[in-house]
Amino acid sequence: MRLLLPFEVGDYVDYYASEHHATNVGRMFRPDGEALLPNWKHLPVGYHGRSGSVVVSGTPVRRPLGQRKPPGADGPVFGPSERLDIEAELGFVVGRGVPHGTPVGTADFATTVFGVTGVNDWSSRDIQSWEYVPLGPNLAKSFATTIGAWVTPLAALEAARVPLPGQDPEVLPYLQEDGPGGYDIAVEVELDGEVVARPPYRAMYWSPAQMLAHLTVNGASLRVGDLYASGTISGPERDQRGSFLELSWGGREPFTAAGRERTFLEDGDEVVLRYTAPGALGRIALGEVRGTIVPAP
Repeated sequence: MRLLLPFEVGDYVDYYASEHHATNVGRMFRPDGEALLPNWKHLPVGYHGRSGSVVVSGTPVRRPLGQRKPPGADGPVFGPSERLDIEAELGFVVGRGVPHGTPVGTADFATTVFGVTGVNDWSSRDIQSWEYVPLGPNLAKSFATTIGAWVTPLAALEAARVPLPGQDPEVLPYLQEDGPGGYDIAVEVELDGEVVARPPYRAMYWSPAQMLAHLTVNGASLRVGDLYASGTISGPERDQRGSFLELSWGGREPFTAAGRERTFLEDGDEVVLRYTAPGALGRIALGEVRGTIVPAP
């Protein structure tokens, strides 16, 4: 059986909505400064990704080539990424078009987003660390983003609605929403047949309705099939971290999978993300996101 993309992907935006993930990354890369940058709790930080590189579950992922600057080197080198990573995320699929210049409020989330799908935003950490200053991710993210072959309608997830963990300081009026803004969706991260992490989506700081409101508040249009993703899902515990960057703490603290110590992805590795949530009649599966790393060309 050959799986196909479940929708034609329009625009693609990726967020950075987990406080635990953002804090971990800040502590790794800014050990002498504040873990969270000043804007982080005032708006959902994100970047515009490459929709043409969104592929369906089961598609092999080729190790990307690019520039990277090894520690202590005077300048960059070119070659295959040596710090290839995953990001376990949740994606939201837009189900209606919205004209340019028409912001979508948080109250219109359920009438604008059709459903959710699993997302693995593969990331090259060595390419990223060299290229991202001052504008942000580009080639480190654009080589592949894998999504599930199934989209679960929001209507099937009503039993999974939960309040957000709490937002302090109070957000600006356009980001405020009534009712529970989160979802109790559980994620499993499997590496070469062994579950190595269980990130909880209910721990996310920013809600999908807030991400949508921020995406459109400047007048950006929406098309049917636009996709936006949550960013890495991570919880407060080590086994709840949704990236290998965090699980290995930047490669300095290896974790164990299939009887071996691991940090970043090796050629031949298979990663599977699985998603489940409470449903009206019991727990429901939201599908899986599967990908195998193949060597650089």
